[in-house]
Amino acid sequence: MRNIDKTRPTELAKANHKRIATTNKQQTPIRCTQINLQHLRSATDHPMNLIRQDPTDIVFVQEPYQIQNKTAGTTRSYRTCITNEDKSRVAIIIANDNIDALLIKQLSDRDTTEIEVRYKSTRFIAASMNLDIKGEMNNKITKIEEILKFGLGTGILINMDSNSRSQVWYDKQMIIRGRTLKEYLTSRDLNIMNQESDHATCHSRRGRSNIDLTITNDHILKRFKQWEISMEDSCSDHNIIKFNI
Repeated sequence: MRNIDKTRPTELAKANHKRIATTNKQQTPIRCTQINLQHLRSATDHPMNLIRQDPTDIVFVQEPYQIQNKTAGTTRSYRTCITNEDKSRVAIIIANDNIDALLIKQLSDRDTTEIEVRYKSTRFIAASMNLDIKGEMNNKITKIEEILKFGLGTGILINMDSNSRSQVWYDKQMIIRGRTLKEYLTSRDLNIMNQESDHATCHSRRGRSNIDLTITNDHILKRFKQWEISMEDSCSDHNIIKFNI
């Protein structure tokens, strides 16, 4: 596992998936945002406004706002990739008309939304994940392993609220969950793209932590650029993360 900065797109494995149409303007490179909305309506409205002000192509969401157990609040002109499971805790918003997103249904569940992204000559697997603090870490590692097997030989991008702390991703603490996750990522030679910063990915009354992670394999590494924690108000305890593919 390496903390770095760098996709060599290759052919994607085939799967039973659903084609999702998308909306908005073509952009180069693919501009990405990652945010945990903590199920707040105010936090949901804000990134929708940011997309209009500072165009973003893909938004990876953890803990989206919900009404009657259904994800709500996203602008209808954008496409939201999400499973049909109640109380889904992750989503991916496609805000670029020229990006094809294919929902990989067999690997998506309440805590994981996985898509195949196709844009010009670029193809890769992307996932938004929520590693529930009350959940068993080994079960989440099993899900990551399924994603890696599905995307074998192609670029993989995983955006997660890991609820795990480790100095490897510039947190001040190491907890058992963080050690378990770090050891797994190291064993699979994955790259943590988080960069050292004066700002933390999460801040609350209980303190600051870097639990929000951006992870890639080597196939997508060369295309990955400009990871940063944005200082724009997120209306959430989690800061907005931005990067380009």
